[in-house]
Amino acid sequence: MISIDLTVKYTPIPISVQRKETEDAQSLYQEITSAMKNPTPTLVELTCEKQTEKKVAVMSDQISAVIVSQKDGSAAAGRVPGFFSLAEKEK
Repeated sequence: MISIDLTVKYTPIPISVQRKETEDAQSLYQEITSAMKNPTPTLVELTCEKQTEKKVAVMSDQISAVIVSQKDGSAAAGRVPGFFSLAEKEK
């Protein structure tokens, strides 16, 4: 499963949708980046192949980043690839 994560301005939690095939994920990535480059804001509507009832729409001018990554069974649930948090060390 390939995950496409969108970082939206002023929103701390990314929006994620999944694709089964790498080609489909790359195609969606190209669609999103093209919409981001367009000087006129457009509505980007996304669906998820893993959770077919999941739908999301976001304005292209509000997207600040797109991340495409391979999801595997060993990844921790709810953690976005490429991001981390620092835990406070005990003394």
